[in-house]
Amino acid sequence: MNSRIIHDISNFVFVQDTLQKADIIFIPGSFYKKLAEEAALLWKAGYASLIVPSGRYSIVRGKPFSMGDRQYQTECEFLSDILKTNGVEQNVILGEDKASFTQQNAKYSKKLLEDKKIEIKKAIICCKSFHARRCLMYYQFAFPDVEFIMYPVTYCEDGIEITKDNWYQTEKGLNIVLGELRRYGEQFKEEFLSIL
Repeated sequence: MNSRIIHDISNFVFVQDTLQKADIIFIPGSFYKKLAEEAALLWKAGYASLIVPSGRYSIVRGKPFSMGDRQYQTECEFLSDILKTNGVEQNVILGEDKASFTQQNAKYSKKLLEDKKIEIKKAIICCKSFHARRCLMYYQFAFPDVEFIMYPVTYCEDGIEITKDNWYQTEKGLNIVLGELRRYGEQFKEEFLSIL
């Protein structure tokens, strides 16, 4: 495959910024526990004082999820539990449990902060690495005056890691990353029309 095509897609999809202190950490909805584990490490290291795990359940995956002997009704409940298990204090976790897809993760998280009268200037988004660009775009539309720092977490499924350097080498990686490209065209027209 043409190396420029791979390079250009990789740089667009897999966004990563230099980590710096922020007001808050956002975790877009997911049942991928490594997101909450990494967010807990960031919180313990003092990178932000608040964490917003978001998500009801994926419109793709469907309802409740079991892990071990525990049943979770929402992604937010699951992520919050992982945060607490990893040492995050309950009072700094602001859960948003209504969102079913990324656009809602951003919009409902904004409403949550507005309702609590919390203003932010800088935020970290802790998300799956291949999901970084889409998360960044939706959160930027929802919070136009906030500076975002992308903290992507490498995704591993069935023993296969999907990274910026290898996504094009497996069918699973191709499906995931090319699926992301498809979603940009399908999902963002409404957002761009809103700023015309």
